[in-house]
Amino acid sequence: MTDQIIRFFTIVSPLELFLILISKMVEVTLGTVRIILINRGYRKEGTFLSFFEIILWTFVASRVILGIADAPIKGIVYSIGFSLGIYLGSLLESYIALGKVLIQTIIAQENSETMVNSLRSKGYAVTTVAARGRDSDKTVLMIFANRKGKEEIIKKIHEIDGTAMIITNDISTLHGGYISTARGLKK
Repeated sequence: MTDQIIRFFTIVSPLELFLILISKMVEVTLGTVRIILINRGYRKEGTFLSFFEIILWTFVASRVILGIADAPIKGIVYSIGFSLGIYLGSLLESYIALGKVLIQTIIAQENSETMVNSLRSKGYAVTTVAARGRDSDKTVLMIFANRKGKEEIIKKIHEIDGTAMIITNDISTLHGGYISTARGLKK
């Protein structure tokens, strides 16, 4: 029994298993980012990534499938690489943070002028709407910005009004108006 367990883990060289793991991680990371890019409207970039993704898939999958009967450990390592690739792809996409976001926040009316002036001074496009909450008058702010700077905006909102309700939505299509760019406004 012990001999079979040792054989299971040693029938394939550690280098080959490592290459399967890394290749599958890279392939699935590319695939995850590709899907997200296409969903956000970056079709050319997604198409470009798909070429490298399918090349990796072809070579890695064929290597695993051809040897799986003799070395099932290849399938296990392949599966681990897949799972890690999903995780790494989502981390990478969060880091890149392509696209626009709509941040809607409901704040106390007395904080609205300070909040709007602060956000606009940093180059963010802000639209305000008067609203009525359960107990008091409120102001709804709609802030259009790059996803990359979303956390900075949320932090600023909380600094000015710690009780603000904040809702974020990714935007796939936006036409007209003023949209904030990296550090300024664009019409």
